[in-house]
Amino acid sequence: MIVKHADDKSVAIAELESLLSDSNAKQKMLIEKEIGMMRSGMKGESEAAYLIDFHFKDSDRMAVVHDLRFEIDGQVAQIDHLLIHRTMNVFVLETKYFSSGVKISEQGEFERWDNYSKKYVGMPSPIEQNERHIVVLEKLIAHLERYKGSKIKPRYHSLVLISPNARIIRPQDPEIGKTVIKADAIAKAVDSIMDKSSVIQSLINWTSSDDLRMLAAGLRMMHKPINVNYRAKFGIIASQVEEAEVSSSSDVLPPATFACKSCGSERLTVLYGKYGYYFKCGSCAGNTNIKLDCGVSGHKEKLRKEGLNFYRECQDCGKSALFFQNANTI
Repeated sequence: MIVKHADDKSVAIAELESLLSDSNAKQKMLIEKEIGMMRSGMKGESEAAYLIDFHFKDSDRMAVVHDLRFEIDGQVAQIDHLLIHRTMNVFVLETKYFSSGVKISEQGEFERWDNYSKKYVGMPSPIEQNERHIVVLEKLIAHLERYKGSKIKPRYHSLVLISPNARIIRPQDPEIGKTVIKADAIAKAVDSIMDKSSVIQSLINWTSSDDLRMLAAGLRMMHKPINVNYRAKFGIIASQVEEAEVSSSSDVLPPATFACKSCGSERLTVLYGKYGYYFKCGSCAGNTNIKLDCGVSGHKEKLRKEGLNFYRECQDCGKSALFFQNANTI
C-alpha cells in the first residue's frame, strides 16, 4: 500500500530558474549547480520509487512512504523511501544517483566518479547518513503514544539504493558495503532480510493492515517539508537603485531575509565566535558566514549589537540600518 508519494519539487526548480536572470556570474554558477543536484536527486528517487511501487504498491503487508522529513529534539532526518512491514520490520532507504559509478574501499569509504576531473573523488558515506536517519526515526516512533510500553519492537534495516545502470566497485570483504544495492534488487534484498527475521519476534510484532496504515499515515502527518528561501540563500538582493530609493527616506532599512547555506532554513541566530559574528542554524546546527558590503569600494561595514538587534554600520557612509533580530536572548 502506498501511503505517500514524493513531494513535487518542480515548483522549487522553477523558482531557481527564475532567479538566474537576477543573479551575477558567481550566483548563477551556484544556482545552476543547485538545479543540477536537485534534478539528479529527483531522477534517482523517481527511478527507485518506480521499482519500489512495482513490487509493494498492492501489498496489504507493506506500507510504502516516499519522501519524508522529520524533526525531533533538534535532530533532522530526510528519508527518501520508507517501507514498513506488518511484522514491524522497517526498511529505511537512501537513494544515491551516480551517472557513472561509485567505489567502496576496504575501510568502508566512498568515492564517486567525477566526469569533469576524470577521477574518483571522496564523498560522505551514505551508509552513515542513513544510520543517522534511523536514529531520528527510531526516536520519533518511540515517542508515539501507542508504542510506549508496548511489546512491539520495530527492527530497523538500512539499505542504500544505487541506479541499476551505475557501476559499483566493491571491496574484497563482502561485509563492507553489503547494504549498498542496485535499486532493481530491492524486492530480493527485502525478502532476504525478512527470511532471516526471528519467527517468534515477528509473531510478537505482528500488526493488522489497519494499524499499519495508521502508523504510516501518522508518520506522513509528522512530515515537515522545508521551505527554502532561495533568494536569501544565494544572496540575491534588490538593485542598488532600489536600495538607494529606500535609504533616501530613512536611515533604518527593513531587515533582509537570510537562510542557512547548508539546508536553506531561515531558523537562524546571530552568534559571536572566533572570527566575528556568524549565523547559527536551528535546523541543522550549521554555521553561515556573515558578509557585509555597503556597495562602495573601499568602505567596510561592521555589525553592532544592541540587545536582540544587530545593526550594519558603515562609518564612511555614516549609515546605520537594522540587519537582523534574534528571536531569543543567547
